[in-house]
Amino acid sequence: MKKEAIVLLNMGGPNNLEEVEVFLTNMFNDKNIITVKSSLLRAFIAKMITFTRTEKSQEIYRQIGSKSPIVGHTKRLVEKLQSRFGEDVLIDFAMRYTPPFASEVIERLNKEDIEKIYLIPLYPQFSTTTTKSSLEDFEEQYHLKGGDAILVEIKHFFQNQNYNRAVLQRITERISADECQNFDLIFSAHGLPVKVIERGDVYERHVNKHVAILTNMLKEAGMNFNAIHLAYQSKVGPMEWLKPSLEDKLKEIKSNGVLIFPIAFTIDNSETDFELEIEYREVAEELGFKDYRVCECPNDSDFFVDTLVELYEKMR
Repeated sequence: MKKEAIVLLNMGGPNNLEEVEVFLTNMFNDKNIITVKSSLLRAFIAKMITFTRTEKSQEIYRQIGSKSPIVGHTKRLVEKLQSRFGEDVLIDFAMRYTPPFASEVIERLNKEDIEKIYLIPLYPQFSTTTTKSSLEDFEEQYHLKGGDAILVEIKHFFQNQNYNRAVLQRITERISADECQNFDLIFSAHGLPVKVIERGDVYERHVNKHVAILTNMLKEAGMNFNAIHLAYQSKVGPMEWLKPSLEDKLKEIKSNGVLIFPIAFTIDNSETDFELEIEYREVAEELGFKDYRVCECPNDSDFFVDTLVELYEKMR
């Protein structure tokens, strides 16, 4: 009997300190990240960046348990999703830059009698640097491996109501309605170089729309923050990136309390567990904030599982 499969796609993260170099090498060899036309030049750039950043990146991961939390969270999400479907649908996941790679997931799927594979990139908003990269990688590897199932894909889901319920749940886990008026809420999105947006990437527009949706939902839920903001984190290199930066936004805020929600991530990773929880906490303390809080990503929340089930049903 032919089966269907759902494959969740994400960027990935080192499973140990040795994989930090693998992660950086693969990321900066991605033509959607380093957009030069020459593959030889891209490989040279990737080698130089990896050489200069590996040791510093390893130190970051040492501070959060010597690995990224992304695979552990994703495995729990897959287990919950699999329990919803039973044996009718196979659930798996592939990472873009670290194991499990698409190629090994495809080898497992090719041993089954799969008729359709539903690809769900775990990025709420579309970007060429994330969604497009993950979909292209899986599709290229699938055809190289000689797969013959029909591939069905989704490109974004920031408008999904169940997903946004998952976001609100994470926010209300960190703060009560009575406290909101004394806090500013910052939706922190992973930044992108401005030149990527100028080439037509819709990421910034999707993020702005997502913030507007969530702001309305928070007001309807009686969560009346002092103010709600959007900022961008994770800038790398000297080129111009999307603004305002999270650090600049923190400097603008006058309230004593700030709550951060990582709007571009569905699964916690080094950008949340280190950058937001540790690095920017130090910045906030230096700026005199009396209370600095960071929300968890949806991870394996029931609302997020509901979201993935709904996305699958709509794709069929």
